[in-house]
Amino acid sequence: MSGSNLIARYNYDEFIPANFEQWMNFDSSPILGQPAPDFPLWDLDKEETTLTRVLSQNLYTIVEFGSFT
Repeated sequence: MSGSNLIARYNYDEFIPANFEQWMNFDSSPILGQPAPDFPLWDLDKEETTLTRVLSQNLYTIVEFGSFT
């Protein structure tokens, strides 16, 4: 799936279950208390980093997932 198609599917125009249920993957989430898998992140300066690197540099870390619309 191309990146632009993925973004188009994520930025849906109406908040109805048919549009957001595909993103609800709670069954595949890490178990509470287990380490999160590492993945790429981008900081506010658009510099790529990783979750592991951010966690190692900060006492507290908040990672926001979702859409602010």
